[in-house]
Amino acid sequence: MARSKASNTGDSRDDSRAQWLQLDRQLCFALYSSSLAMTKLYKPLLAPLGLTYPQYLVMLVLWEADGLSVSALGQRLSLDSGTLTPLLKRLEALGHVERCRATDDERRVDLFLTTAGRKLRAKALNIPEQLACASACELDELVTLTQRLHELRARFAKASGD
Repeated sequence: MARSKASNTGDSRDDSRAQWLQLDRQLCFALYSSSLAMTKLYKPLLAPLGLTYPQYLVMLVLWEADGLSVSALGQRLSLDSGTLTPLLKRLEALGHVERCRATDDERRVDLFLTTAGRKLRAKALNIPEQLACASACELDELVTLTQRLHELRARFAKASGD
C-alpha cells in the first residue's frame, strides 16, 4: 500500500501536533503519577492511624462536618455508593464511624463519628505538615497549586456536564 505524500514528507503541522502525544507532555499523566507518588507518601503516615488513604479522605470530611449523609459524603469526595459502602463498613468495623438510618427518611443513611473517630483527628494533625515538608514547597506555593487544581477540576466537571 502506498503512503500518502504528507506522511512520507512529514507535514510540519502534524509533527507539532504529534509532539503533544509524548507521555511527558500529558497533563493526565502528570496528575496521575503525582497522585500515585502522593498516595505512596501517605501510606507510612497513615499506618499508625490504621487508615488507608481513601479512609483518611472520609475522615477528613467527617472531621469537618459530622453527621453527613452517605450521598453528601459521596458528592464531597466524588465517589459513588458502590465505592463508599465498603469503605464506610470498614471504618465502622474499626470503630471510627456509625451509620444510622435517618428518622425522617429511611432511604437516607447518616454518618456520625464515634468518640474514637473524633480522637483520631488529634493523631492526624501532623500529617499535612509532613506532606508539605516532603513537597519542598513553600506554604503559599502549595495553597496556590491547590486552588489551581480545584479550578481545573471544576472546568473539567463543567466540560463533562457534571
